[in-house]
Amino acid sequence: MTPKIVLAGRPNVGKSTLFNRLYGRKKALVSDISGLTRDFREETVNLKGQEFLLVDTAGVYESGSDNLSQSIEDNALHVIKNSSLCLFIVDGKSGLTTKDIEFADYLRKSGIMTLTIVNKCESGHSSRNIYEFFELALGEPIAISAEHNIGINSLIDKIIETIPSNIIDQENDPDSINLAIIGKPNVGKSTLLNTLIGHERMLTGDIAGITRDSISSDWEWLGRKMKLIDTAGLRRKSKVSQVTEKLAYFDSIKTIRYSDIVILLIDSIDFIDKQDLRIADQVLSEGRALLIVFNKMDLIKDKDGFDRDLSEIFSTNLIQLDKKNILKISSIHGKGTKEMMDRVILLYDEWSKRTATAKLNTWLHEAVQKHQPPAKAGRRVKLRYVTQVAAKPPTFIVFSSAPDAIPSSYRKYLINELRDAFGYKLSPIRIHFRKGDNPYVS
Repeated sequence: MTPKIVLAGRPNVGKSTLFNRLYGRKKALVSDISGLTRDFREETVNLKGQEFLLVDTAGVYESGSDNLSQSIEDNALHVIKNSSLCLFIVDGKSGLTTKDIEFADYLRKSGIMTLTIVNKCESGHSSRNIYEFFELALGEPIAISAEHNIGINSLIDKIIETIPSNIIDQENDPDSINLAIIGKPNVGKSTLLNTLIGHERMLTGDIAGITRDSISSDWEWLGRKMKLIDTAGLRRKSKVSQVTEKLAYFDSIKTIRYSDIVILLIDSIDFIDKQDLRIADQVLSEGRALLIVFNKMDLIKDKDGFDRDLSEIFSTNLIQLDKKNILKISSIHGKGTKEMMDRVILLYDEWSKRTATAKLNTWLHEAVQKHQPPAKAGRRVKLRYVTQVAAKPPTFIVFSSAPDAIPSSYRKYLINELRDAFGYKLSPIRIHFRKGDNPYVS
């Protein structure tokens, strides 16, 4: 089993900055704002040839009295308790606090293997503060500066020395699916992820914006490996004002770009609006495979009227999507989620499929015979050859005598013919036209 290293401590001591430093790139949101991390994030890291599961948690022993704050802390403590090693992060600038002492007492009583990490020790004054952390009775404190990359190599050596190296090498599965769940705040993204996984992995509640970071979880569906990614709610960019919301917004956009399949979750009660359509267009323009899923359908009384409104808006605003790309579920009751996941697998297989060049050119000849491209200056435009140049999404190049003369209507015709001929029912398809003859004919 891969050892689990958990970063823990009060809010704003630099846990997420250290997480990014050990992971090797910016994965967790960081800011001067206290309590930015609300859920826990985990990623596999390789430290000097050894593999670990690295987990960044929310701040502990600083929570308020409300239910959300208590849920955040309980979630973090549960993860810490099940770790192989806890890196207890304290702030060298502010020095030892009573909250640090309380948390250290919890760690000692729990018997959790712990290293005390004194962060923000880039200055001489902060470095001198390290001695007061001996009071925590958790061994010799380790001075670092995660932001300035000071002491990180020594910390890694200490981690490897502390944890038994019973590492199991795990090859990356090229067919593993990155599945992102996006949408506006409070549409039920975290509830859907919890329903799929089968336990309370994500914090949920009636408060909009509980999730601030993109959180991933490894999972399998009918033998297919997946990484489920729950994102922060996407508001209209003009409405994004707070620093935390701006960070979450750009993190969600980045998640879309690195996903395979994107589920755009919409609250059925609120129906679909311009913001949802903009998000859908963003996903499609990035070439990601898209499913639009209407959640909370159990709350809809007039389902026939809902379907009529749905048909009308999609026939005018998202004509590039097939009706099979649109699903209706109730995540809190688990209704429709199996069909949704079956659709995810079908969509991924189409999105990553490659079609043989010989079959494509037979298809192109038949498509042109059925419907000729328009003429240019009295001369018929010739389509001479087609080949698939990429998958994810399926991308094709058609060699033509006059690529600039081919209208968008004919491009749509070819895309529809491709879908019918090769079973591309759900996946986005891209066709580009290039001037030239068959490149394989001398």
